[in-house]
Amino acid sequence: MDMRADLLIVGAGMVGSALALALQDSGLQVLLLDGSPMSVKPFDSEAPFEPRVSALSTASQRILQRLGVWEGIENRRSSPYSDMHVWDGSGTGQIHFSAASVHAEVLGHIVENRVVQDALLDRLHDCDLGMLAHARLEQMRRSGDDWLLTLADGRTLRAPLVIAADGANSAVRRLTGMATREWDYMHHAIVTSVRSTQPHQMTAWQRFTDNGPLAFLPLERDGQQDWCSIVWSTTPSEAERLMALDEEVFCRELERAFEGRLGKVISADPRLCVPLRQRHAKRYVQQGLALIGDAAHTIHPLAGQGVNLGFLDAAVLAEVLLQAAARGEQLADVKVLSRYERRRMPHNLALMAAMEGFERLFQADPLPMRWLRNAGLKLVDQMPEAKALFVREALGLTGDLPALAKP
Repeated sequence: MDMRADLLIVGAGMVGSALALALQDSGLQVLLLDGSPMSVKPFDSEAPFEPRVSALSTASQRILQRLGVWEGIENRRSSPYSDMHVWDGSGTGQIHFSAASVHAEVLGHIVENRVVQDALLDRLHDCDLGMLAHARLEQMRRSGDDWLLTLADGRTLRAPLVIAADGANSAVRRLTGMATREWDYMHHAIVTSVRSTQPHQMTAWQRFTDNGPLAFLPLERDGQQDWCSIVWSTTPSEAERLMALDEEVFCRELERAFEGRLGKVISADPRLCVPLRQRHAKRYVQQGLALIGDAAHTIHPLAGQGVNLGFLDAAVLAEVLLQAAARGEQLADVKVLSRYERRRMPHNLALMAAMEGFERLFQADPLPMRWLRNAGLKLVDQMPEAKALFVREALGLTGDLPALAKP
């Protein structure tokens, strides 16, 4: 027998879980599919930092607060930061951003993805939401007005509306033929956590090297500010060389690439190396189907905005569906789902284009381009209003905000 639901969310990661919570009081029968192959152990505050982190914006914080998740994040661990310092390693240009410039306390919080996920799952278990574990999608096809999904273990599910929140390599997107535009950045990102001799000062630091950007993102544990999460974007061959180094030599290379801004790098946790690729779905929706989060778009980790875009996707889609349900409309109707696409696609594309342009500008080798970007950094650093606009964008306070993200 098929299991039926009004709405299936494929993917119980951060974005899919947030959408499920946003729909918890909708009266809809929502079923969340978790494709993880194994059970996750409870979060241990004494454990080392997870290598994958997100820079959660104020908008994301508001969404998570209203979903009852933020307290769980703070009870585990999160690291607020109030300043950002960016400089060009090939010149003298630099720029400093401060939350105080827009009368805010922080620019955001650096939080391990595992911490966010753990807090979301805790909240899901407190709610009356259906969740299927070990639900790896194998097949998906139209069956009348419904989608019929077959899982790897043979279970079958049926629903008129399916939401793909299953990540950059989305099985839903592949099985339904949703086309994407994508290209390889020809860069890999090395991510890990490191300890330095000087405190990070609640500041996100980013240096643009000849091979790519290097970010030190502040982490905090037991009140200590000597840990940072690093994201080191570089060429594949250089990434391979750096990954092969032992810890001590890697720390020396990292310290040199970062110009010793935080003193000596004294230790590094195990490293991950992630190929960087940009994707954007040509359409986010079709009849009975919507893509959210990384299933719809992936961007360069330059500004740590990926999951923030995903949380806004989830909040806007939930708002569209709840409004349509209140009017008695068919939620699977492409006319309804297109309202979500019209609100989110322009914002996502604009940010992706900005990050792409920024990344290319700092990778440009010709001397005139180097002079231009250094002069530009110095000029903008002396323009408080321009910097305040950037800060508001980073906080997620611009554009067509959903109710969950508004003040």
